[in-house]
Amino acid sequence: MPVIKLAAVNETLLSVGIDIGTTTTQVVFSRLEIENEATVFAVPRIKITDKKVIYMGSIHFTPLLNRTMIDIQKVKAIIENEYLNAGISPRSVKAGAVIITGDAARKENSESAVNALSGFAGDFVVATAGSDLESILAGRGAGTADISKGFNNKAFVNLDIGGGTANIGVFKDGAPVDTSCLNIGGRQIILDPEDGTLLYVAEKVKTLVKRMGLNLAEGQKTDQWNIERLCARLAGILAEAIGLEPATPDLELFITAHPLRSGWQYSGLTFSGGVADFIYYGNDPQNPYPYGDIGAILGNQIRNCPSLNRIERIIPRETIRATVVGTGSNAVEISGSTIAWSDKSILPIQNIPIIKMTAEDEDDSYQIFASRLAEKLSWFRDKTGSYQQVVVSFAGVRNPSFDFIKDLCGKIIKGMEEYLKENNPLILIVENDMAKALGYALMNALPGKKIIVLDSINVDTGDYIDIGLPVASDRVIPVVVKTLVFGN
Repeated sequence: MPVIKLAAVNETLLSVGIDIGTTTTQVVFSRLEIENEATVFAVPRIKITDKKVIYMGSIHFTPLLNRTMIDIQKVKAIIENEYLNAGISPRSVKAGAVIITGDAARKENSESAVNALSGFAGDFVVATAGSDLESILAGRGAGTADISKGFNNKAFVNLDIGGGTANIGVFKDGAPVDTSCLNIGGRQIILDPEDGTLLYVAEKVKTLVKRMGLNLAEGQKTDQWNIERLCARLAGILAEAIGLEPATPDLELFITAHPLRSGWQYSGLTFSGGVADFIYYGNDPQNPYPYGDIGAILGNQIRNCPSLNRIERIIPRETIRATVVGTGSNAVEISGSTIAWSDKSILPIQNIPIIKMTAEDEDDSYQIFASRLAEKLSWFRDKTGSYQQVVVSFAGVRNPSFDFIKDLCGKIIKGMEEYLKENNPLILIVENDMAKALGYALMNALPGKKIIVLDSINVDTGDYIDIGLPVASDRVIPVVVKTLVFGN
């Protein structure tokens, strides 16, 4: 019987991106053109055919109740006003992302802030981003991930420098391969721009100031020379962080979680975040503190740092809006027909982040697969150390042998050992057609564990996924991949 194909249906989807950062809060609206194609024998598939940013809101200082708490009501008022200015009703917004980044994600009430804002649009991807995830999102939003495609195993690195942190993302062939984060940013020192009185100095900066013997103390006046010396050293620490200079105790002081792995060979360097424009374009020398902080001078010192200038500096497509221009979009896909699950009672599930294993992780022998999987799972630990529920995706192989399936099963269990101890379900997506064999092997090795293995779906790190109930006599499972969409 011939397949009967329905006529394509063109639709428009409004999407919102909301970024609550250490220094700024921003809102962006995008219009996504989607094409709905289906047959009478298949679940509909929605494909994004075009995307366009239709409204970029103002850049607002993130309102705080104090240094440890976000003023949720004022943030809410900012976002409500941006909806009003854009002429967009929350009811008309069907997708989007609320992301709390930088030191804002470490505020005492960051989770409450996310929950309070989750009702602003229809189907939010809601995440309090950790530093590793921020690094990935910023690099994708800036365009560094795209720049890295097709460069024959060469790495590109993005430094996303905001008010409180510098998030580092390394990308190869479009995929994130390493991350790190430092407490270096434009608002690590806040001062009176008129007379140079220091109003706030971050604790780690105080330690560095003492090591350097500089005159930078809260409540005292300082001169630009002291600030420039400090910022030159901070630029040097960034160079150490990406492996351009030998690591020093100063680098250890500023790293928030873990350093990059050593040995990266870079083909290019990009900058994003609030400090980036000062790096690329400079600032008015007559106004060294335009925002009452050290951001402009830090940018100048990074631009002039000899070590950082060893790598070609590339201007990305987004700088200060690298994260916020990323907004959620929905693309309905259907799994392959060779799938496996041990317990479908956990379905449907929504808003689960993806960990994508790269080609480098899946070398010919899969010898490093377990260790790389464990490392990437650690990106999704919350501030209490608990794992966020995730879906692991990898390419796999075509026509795998029984021995290969058995060996890979063991490596997956080893890499996810700590994650599985928290009674998380094991959910995998394999691009090649091998989900059923792998799923049955895992069920045999982990009796009683809730396991779902799907194939024939393409996802990437930074995506989120909804997984529905099985359809077509339980032969396939519909999924919704929420891909972060970045403006041009």
